[in-house]
Amino acid sequence: MIFNDRARVEALTPLWTGERLDDGRPSVSDDIIERMKLVTNDEAWGILERRNGYYHQFEGNWLRTQDELVLSGRAVTAQMVPLRPDLNDVVQQIGESEGRTGSQNNWVIDSLGPNDVLVVDLFGKIRDGTFVGDNLSTAARSRTGTGMIIDGGIRDYYRILELADFAVFCRGVDPSAIFGVTLVGVNIPVRIGGATVMPGDIVLGTQEGVTFVPPHLAEMVVVFSEDTRQRDVFGKQRLAEQKYKAGQIDVNVWAAEIELDYEGWCAEQGLEYSSKGE
Repeated sequence: MIFNDRARVEALTPLWTGERLDDGRPSVSDDIIERMKLVTNDEAWGILERRNGYYHQFEGNWLRTQDELVLSGRAVTAQMVPLRPDLNDVVQQIGESEGRTGSQNNWVIDSLGPNDVLVVDLFGKIRDGTFVGDNLSTAARSRTGTGMIIDGGIRDYYRILELADFAVFCRGVDPSAIFGVTLVGVNIPVRIGGATVMPGDIVLGTQEGVTFVPPHLAEMVVVFSEDTRQRDVFGKQRLAEQKYKAGQIDVNVWAAEIELDYEGWCAEQGLEYSSKGE
């Protein structure tokens, strides 16, 4: 079985207790996915690594097609390995028995849905490792409305650039077609550079790089980011008013009187207050 079934996906993601998609992936809400677009990689790191011990969720050094576009969505993971003929024959037989058509990279594209982000472990291969060109990118865009993470290459770069609302992160560009690889798993744990990615992770792709947020921590990351931004507005206002010195505001934890002032400011602005660390 190349496509992981629902039971196995559920078993891989036991910390998620909410709704799930038909394939078993955690169904983090569209609201959280949209709010994630305002989160920075540094803010996500603060929750994932510093507070929860997830040390391998960020990967940088990408070639991006849309520099200003932030990518957010639910990961569909796929793994390809260097071609071994006997293995490839088995994979082809499995795909044909399941009614799959076209090349193996087509199989994955055809499985995508709204707000999915395809995350492909192509072991950094660029020449003969071009997972998509403009046709498959157009198909993925129509199905997901998001983008892709390809730890390998792409082709038809200038045509893909024309997809202005579709963010592709890859390792490089080459005119060659994909060759000499076999699809061995979909919705399985994959390695993307130094990061481990699970099916249903929330992908956050920015100019800095890509963070893969475990679904059970996605809302915590978003709320932390929103609180950080809100506190920044308060802190800069008070600094502009010269009510506090920079050394009093630019610290991890404010003194009790500043925290009390912030709580009152939130009430005046009609904003929700949460204490630092909640």
